[in-house]
Amino acid sequence: MAASDSGASSSGSSTSGVRSDTASPPPLPKVPISGGEANVSKGGGVDEWLETAKKCRYLPEADMKRLCELVKEFLMEESNIQPVKTPVTVCGDIHGQFYDLIELFRVGGGYPDQVNYIFLGDFVDRGYFSLETFTLLMCLKAKYPDRITLVRGNHESRQITQVYGFYEECQTKYGNAGVWKSCCQVFDFLALAAIIDGRVLCVHGGLSPEIRTLDQIRVVARAQEIPHEGAFCDLVWSDPDDIETWAVSPRGAGWLFGDKVASEFNHVNGLQLIARAHQLVNEGYKYHFTHQEVVTVWSAPNYCYRCGNVASIMRLGEDLKPNFKVFNAVPDDKRSVPPGRGGRGEYFL
Repeated sequence: MAASDSGASSSGSSTSGVRSDTASPPPLPKVPISGGEANVSKGGGVDEWLETAKKCRYLPEADMKRLCELVKEFLMEESNIQPVKTPVTVCGDIHGQFYDLIELFRVGGGYPDQVNYIFLGDFVDRGYFSLETFTLLMCLKAKYPDRITLVRGNHESRQITQVYGFYEECQTKYGNAGVWKSCCQVFDFLALAAIIDGRVLCVHGGLSPEIRTLDQIRVVARAQEIPHEGAFCDLVWSDPDDIETWAVSPRGAGWLFGDKVASEFNHVNGLQLIARAHQLVNEGYKYHFTHQEVVTVWSAPNYCYRCGNVASIMRLGEDLKPNFKVFNAVPDDKRSVPPGRGGRGEYFL
């Protein structure tokens, strides 16, 4: 069965836990609302690329391909489950909402030179600026490789990006598929998960009936397109649900996993929490199951520019107690909209 990414929300609400969304972080430098291709001379370096990317401008093709190769080299050195130390801020889906990503960094306290981040995948598709969003994240990875961890989501895929917008966006902006192909090669080397202080597992989707231990994730062959079934597929496609064990997922890929499954997995692996993304949560985050052993973090506010939801990021200090920062979408008058795209959500199916 072909996988169908429906953008389904996580129903119900369980948002107990520490929530701190009253502070007003200092503003980041203002982002222009014009966008477009950069006037960066070919041969520029990471610092120049990063300053360009922060302005919602995409790089010349040759520079973008060089950036992809550089980031790939960093990713190749990382583990399937990349270890990360606290303090760290965990972020959910972004989906090409560039201006909301800038707001995320503002709410989070700055770029990775100031704050350690984990992003749980789905950087691209559906939003207006998938290319600029992924470019910024790659520039930050190239500049601060030990301060930002990028985990693969189900949208970091050749098949899915050809349906939900990223492929078309690259074709439109570059006139060919070369940059898209280079980005897909980067996707292939993204970590499958991250683990915080050995106690909090961060993954895009969820668990798999083929995986009982973390060591089984560590030996998955990740440098490939996401398979249609199996352990790799399940990590990026599965969802928690109000069941006991396993059920077939309506997405057509991955599984629904229940309370007993999550509890046993955490016990076997010495974990206290699984942090994941993958599902829209109107309140920005949601705990699952009796003992709140799984939490969904969603970081794309007003998803697809029409859902009206808030977003969140989850900060973990040395005590590993989650602290959620909830934020709203950037107002329309402070963001750019590509011509002909205003008010449209054609990739939200």
